[in-house]
Amino acid sequence: MSDSGYYKGNICIVTGANSGIGYAVSEELLRRGAIVYMAGRSPEKIARAADQLSAYGDRVRTLIMDVTKQEEVEKGIAGAAAEAGRLDMLFNNAGVGGTLQFETATLEDWKTIIDVNLWSVIYGVHAAVPIMLKQGSGHIVNTGSVAGLIPFPFQALYSLTKYGVTGLTECLKYEFADKGLHFSVVCPANIATPIFNKAIDGKAYGELRIPDDAYPVDKAAALILDRVAEHKGIIIVPEEPNTEAWRGYVCGDPEVEELLLQMARDRRAAYEKGGMYF
Repeated sequence: MSDSGYYKGNICIVTGANSGIGYAVSEELLRRGAIVYMAGRSPEKIARAADQLSAYGDRVRTLIMDVTKQEEVEKGIAGAAAEAGRLDMLFNNAGVGGTLQFETATLEDWKTIIDVNLWSVIYGVHAAVPIMLKQGSGHIVNTGSVAGLIPFPFQALYSLTKYGVTGLTECLKYEFADKGLHFSVVCPANIATPIFNKAIDGKAYGELRIPDDAYPVDKAAALILDRVAEHKGIIIVPEEPNTEAWRGYVCGDPEVEELLLQMARDRRAAYEKGGMYF
């Protein structure tokens, strides 16, 4: 199946669509012929993002909802599906970063990151699955992270949520395989997006910047949709060297173990000097 055949005319919802991967995926979906509901909690930001894609006409639609509020997610997804007549794809993409010391993280930090990164995905899946089961088809794509495959030090809060997203998606992939539903989890490494400049409370980190090795977000979006069209379950972006590192971690490669230990030492040293290290 060509990806144009997979996306053309599809009704898609993308959360966190006003910037970063969400915006890039929305644009790429539109380029491939889909009808896209760009979802976010800020009417102003979503309106600006949608306006930038106005060349795609009425295939660009907006959906205002706070993904941390179950009733808003339920109402938003149900409303879009009712308006369009179906729901072909849901991209649970909204999320926030988080690299910080375990001993200084507050319980409020834990709650914030779990609400945004994990509960939002649960709410989205919970709302979309009944619709897709009724119509006998659908594809849910959840945004996880390479940190949901490899436990990077000083990302305990973040990895907790992203491991959860990976596990949820993989379980449902098999659970609904015979029901016409597909599930994929996107596991990005460093992608050139604004997530590097936001803490889990929404405030700027300060001195942090997008890493030099960050993968271009437009290329990430194209790769994601290529692999989604192939019904791939775990989609690592970029695929190399991250796939190799994941395999090394799973297999207990001493070089990967040493890399993670050294990363922990470097990050702790940076924190102890009063700095921050992503």
